[in-house]
Amino acid sequence: MSTVIDHGHTDHAHGPAKGLMRWVLTTNHKDIGTLYLWFAFTMFLLGGSFAMVIRAELFQPGLQIVQPAFFNQMTTMHGLIMVFGAVMPAFVGLANWMIPLMIGAPDMALPRMNNFSFWLLPAAFLLLVSTLFTPGGGPNFGWTFYAPLSTTYAPESVTFFIFAIHLMGVSSIMGAINVVATILNLRAPGMTLMKMPLFVWTWLITAFLLIAVMPVLAGCVTMMLMDIHFGTSFFSAAGGGDPVLFQHVFWFFGHPEVYIMILPAFGAVSSIIPTFSRKPLFGYTSMVYATASIAFLSFIVWAHHMFVVGIPLVGELFFMYATLLIAVPTGVKVFNWVSTMWQGSLTFETPMLFAVAFVILFTIGGFSGLMLAIAPADFQYHDTYFVVAHFHYVLVPGAIFGIFASAYYWLPKWTGHMYDETLGKLHFWLSFVGMNMAFFPMHFVGLAGMPRRVPDYNLQFADFNMVSSIGAFMFGATQIFFLFIVIKCIRGGPPAPAKPWEGAEGLEWSIPSPAPYHTFTTPPEVK
Repeated sequence: MSTVIDHGHTDHAHGPAKGLMRWVLTTNHKDIGTLYLWFAFTMFLLGGSFAMVIRAELFQPGLQIVQPAFFNQMTTMHGLIMVFGAVMPAFVGLANWMIPLMIGAPDMALPRMNNFSFWLLPAAFLLLVSTLFTPGGGPNFGWTFYAPLSTTYAPESVTFFIFAIHLMGVSSIMGAINVVATILNLRAPGMTLMKMPLFVWTWLITAFLLIAVMPVLAGCVTMMLMDIHFGTSFFSAAGGGDPVLFQHVFWFFGHPEVYIMILPAFGAVSSIIPTFSRKPLFGYTSMVYATASIAFLSFIVWAHHMFVVGIPLVGELFFMYATLLIAVPTGVKVFNWVSTMWQGSLTFETPMLFAVAFVILFTIGGFSGLMLAIAPADFQYHDTYFVVAHFHYVLVPGAIFGIFASAYYWLPKWTGHMYDETLGKLHFWLSFVGMNMAFFPMHFVGLAGMPRRVPDYNLQFADFNMVSSIGAFMFGATQIFFLFIVIKCIRGGPPAPAKPWEGAEGLEWSIPSPAPYHTFTTPPEVK
């Protein structure tokens, strides 16, 4: 053999290394973005399969398939995996892929930390899912893990769960620091803050939210750990603690968390709607200020989750008004999206379909949120299926449709191939119908008084639950079809031009498709 193989650094200066180690050791933002996206989709299917267990059990009244204890493990794991394993990593994947391309940076600011923050996640979720196989089963106390259910009465596996949460939190904080460092330091010359695409803006604000509230979650689960193993009584009334303290600490994290899941979707949709309307985004500056306002307000509304625990009346009023106030910047955003489409020359490719559905359905979810914000009304709605309907109308058409819209929008840039438009539209319509069928009936059973997190229910709720389950199975099955569309696109299809969408603006469309392994090694000039 006359070939000399040099394993020095020069080996992969211009392209990816070969084989498995390319993915294990990569510091390239595109590789890491891809890893995040595939991981998120895997978790989406896993969390979705848990949801299928829930909906199969609720297909008819009576205990059908699983024991109540296991049903509670399913609701807990479905929530945890969808929030921390599917939605958040998907948006971090989009951030890794797109932020450097959008601001003209050669890579993320901290590439090795980027690698580390990804590889913490498979470890964390392996740990979390493994709890299902331990004696006593996995966490069974709901994704909000209220004490004392998660402390005094928790299964043994709660300790693993706490460690898994810590790993996810460390990963999120490192990812967020990386995003902030990248956006503040690596913008191309001329790319002022007010010239950045809104996806970059929303992610900058999201990253600050993550840095602010993830340590609060860490403190919360650490107090749980101390109560379980070290004899403290943070949440135990018998020892002078207070279970309501848990709820305050948890929701101080939890409410900004829901905006962490939705703000990047706002940003992506703010790139997609102008493209397919063929006109600039209406009210760019107001969008930036609205995003910042939402982020600020998210810190002063947490107790709207706790109207029924007996907080003082003045507290109820404050949190009610503060929550209703969030509707203002959100309304500004919806107005701007609609105004962008107004008199545009619209075409409805798959990304635009998901984006328009996002605007309509997210607004419906927002209205049911306003109903829940009204304290006296919330006494009736609290912990019923109405709440489940509300947040699934915010998170499925909001976060998940935002991710689908982004995926279809940037797939040509990632793969160098156009996806099959007919199949994409079919995926959209099946998802749209399935999602509404699954979650709209929940409003009715919730208003009629069906409580959340129950494996069995009264006969009067049977019809709506069956409709809901059929819709959920339809939505779930459709996502396997999405996997097929993506693989088909990666393996072939019409070659994508550098700018596959006629109205698209931004630096990411100035580079070839598929995006080269290294981009913007010389920074572009932004006029």
